[in-house]
Amino acid sequence: MKSIVVVGSSNTDMVVKTERFPKPGETIVGGEFFLFAGGKGANQAVAAARLGGGVKFVARVGDDLFGRQAVAGFKAEGIDCTSVRTDPDLASGTALITVDASGENSIVVAPGANNALEPEDLAEIDFSAAGLVLMQLETPLPTIAAATKAAPGKCVLNPAPAQTLPPEIHKGLYLITPNETEAELLTGVLPTDPASCVCAAKILHNAGVRHVIIKEV
Repeated sequence: MKSIVVVGSSNTDMVVKTERFPKPGETIVGGEFFLFAGGKGANQAVAAARLGGGVKFVARVGDDLFGRQAVAGFKAEGIDCTSVRTDPDLASGTALITVDASGENSIVVAPGANNALEPEDLAEIDFSAAGLVLMQLETPLPTIAAATKAAPGKCVLNPAPAQTLPPEIHKGLYLITPNETEAELLTGVLPTDPASCVCAAKILHNAGVRHVIIKEV
């Protein structure tokens, strides 16, 4: 069985529930606190492993408690972590999330070591042995571009957080999975019905993407 290579982010999500958001400069007492393993790349890796895939994760974490916990969690899921690098200078990625009584949330992400995942981190990966390469946009675009160049026709991209893409990334994608907001940013077309979805998909096809799945927001 060919492996699934995931190139992406690892975060630790720290969540506090509160009745309301604090005003600028205000301190309030919140409620329950939760600590979750997260990051779009880590989520892809864990999901693929739990579905039975042989997963190799390419990522960076900090030399800290969150990084060590993340790697231990990946190993417990049966994920190959030999290409998860520990960055000596940057903290692991974190997300600080506040959720109010109505379910509205406020999120601040500190990418940390995710921002240091570089094309050179892909040098030892045997992409010829991979069946699929899963990616998102929580790591630098040059690294995403390098992966699409190394594994053309195998790359699946979740284009989130939404941002524009250089042409070389489009041309290496087997599949892209934007939601409505991301599709509009990438194509200039807001897909609100079947006709506009087809229009947006054709623009991505013409840019070089082989397959397009547009998700609902």
